[in-house]
Amino acid sequence: MSLPAKAPVVGTPISLTSYDEMMDLLDLRSDDGAIVVAVCNVHSVMSARSDATLSQALTAAHIATPDGVPIVWTLRRTANPGQQRVYGPDLMHMALSRSANRGWRHYLYGSTPETLDTLKARIAEFAPDAEIVGSYSPPFRPATPEEDAADAARILAAGANVVWVGLGMPKQELWMYRIADQLPGTVVLGVGAAFDFLAGITKQAPPWMQRAGLEWLFRLSQEPRRLWRRYIWNNPAFALLAARQILATRLRRRGADPGDSSGSLHGSNE
Repeated sequence: MSLPAKAPVVGTPISLTSYDEMMDLLDLRSDDGAIVVAVCNVHSVMSARSDATLSQALTAAHIATPDGVPIVWTLRRTANPGQQRVYGPDLMHMALSRSANRGWRHYLYGSTPETLDTLKARIAEFAPDAEIVGSYSPPFRPATPEEDAADAARILAAGANVVWVGLGMPKQELWMYRIADQLPGTVVLGVGAAFDFLAGITKQAPPWMQRAGLEWLFRLSQEPRRLWRRYIWNNPAFALLAARQILATRLRRRGADPGDSSGSLHGSNE
């Protein structure tokens, strides 16, 4: 099965995919290393503009799903009018719930031991057919190469072929980028806060706020001290860059010279 096409969103290639296609893509296997899936929102694509290694990691990912609603809106206006959101927590919930007879053996990597225990108990309730073959909570400090190798060996020894990574952005993207060649025969997905959401530890924004692109406002209200710096810069900057990209796309379609469709802003790595 071929990988979905990608289109740029303010400089980061995003996959034009769907939930149903992702269910099929979870069957992909490679002897050369892991199939890497990143879920991308405004925070990740804006961070990639000033972090060259993160940009490389996201670009190298086999699949980069449109996790954030503003990412979806940009793709609809520049690349795929029918693009849907592929949200990390929903993707994980769907995959676990559809595990029966798929041969998927799931591994949970990240978060705290307490969250992992709660998450496994919740999975047993909503996805009793899901086979969880292992879990591990790594140290919160940066891992050494030896620890990365030990993590990979532990995952392979468990017989896992679908690895869910909940380390938060950018730690999970960089971890997957580093370790991919040590995990042949697996699909590795960085799903951020999905562990906390599915475990019921952190509240998700109401559906209407998600549809309106206001999930950031709900999360800010829940964790203002941690998140305010992220949103006060990223959201306006993304809106400006996305608007420029959309305008450039329209001009190009009309036969004009659009210039640089990815936009530029102080701090960009392009």
